Amino acid sequence: MKIVSTIKELKAIREELKGSVGFVPTMGAMHNGHLSLIRQARIQNDTVIVSIFVNPTQFLPNEDYKNYPRREEADLKICTLAGVDILFMPTADEIYTKIEPEILAPKNLSYILEGSSRPGHFDGVLRVVLKLFNLTRPTNAYFGKKDAQQLYLVQNMVKTLFLNVNIVPCDIVRESDGLALSSRNIYMNEKERVQSLSLSIALKNASQAIMKGERDTKKIELIMLESLKDLRVDYAKALSRDFEIKEQITIKDTILLIAAFVGKTRLIDNLWI
Repeated sequence: MKIVSTIKELKAIREELKGSVGFVPTMGAMHNGHLSLIRQARIQNDTVIVSIFVNPTQFLPNEDYKNYPRREEADLKICTLAGVDILFMPTADEIYTKIEPEILAPKNLSYILEGSSRPGHFDGVLRVVLKLFNLTRPTNAYFGKKDAQQLYLVQNMVKTLFLNVNIVPCDIVRESDGLALSSRNIYMNEKERVQSLSLSIALKNASQAIMKGERDTKKIELIMLESLKDLRVDYAKALSRDFEIKEQITIKDTILLIAAFVGKTRLIDNLWI
């Protein structure tokens, strides 16, 4: 595995690559969710590039940029064992300059749900993803479904900017008890870890109601909220897969989405119906 830290190095290596290239952008602190993306990229491509970059532009001033978990040694081991060919680990100064063009996410999509709580977050996400796409020029890029809104906005950017990359959505990876894997899970204590299961339980209860025939969106959202009553809920929504509000649930065109605080830790989860 080649470890690269500068754009100059990465460009030189990329020019020499032949065949398909799979790209997995990460912020490090890797877990089995990241590993599943890398494994899928390894199966489907001749070369696999992974980036580890804690992107400052997607964090709000009061968020955990400085304290975001960083586990470089463990991440290197995971990437080596997973068969990564190139690991790109730049600094912020390598990626950003003092004079930057603005990349703005569509307002109607970026200021709802995650964007409502984190205004400007998706502007930063799309900015760094576009830069990384331009540097790695991947055939396929792999994103987890857990960040469903991010995934949709990246897909929209690729479509509307005519980028030559195929976006591959990858299923959520969970603990045996149902908790969606997240780098932020380490913030929770033992009691909070138990409380965190309310998110996956809420999704399960709502999906069971849908399978039994309930189609009223508001009723489905109330079922989720009832399961989350002991947490501070940011949102619990049932939307179409293009993030539009609908009065009725449509099978194969619905996402159930939750964001809630367990203690001080903000968790998200979703289920595609």
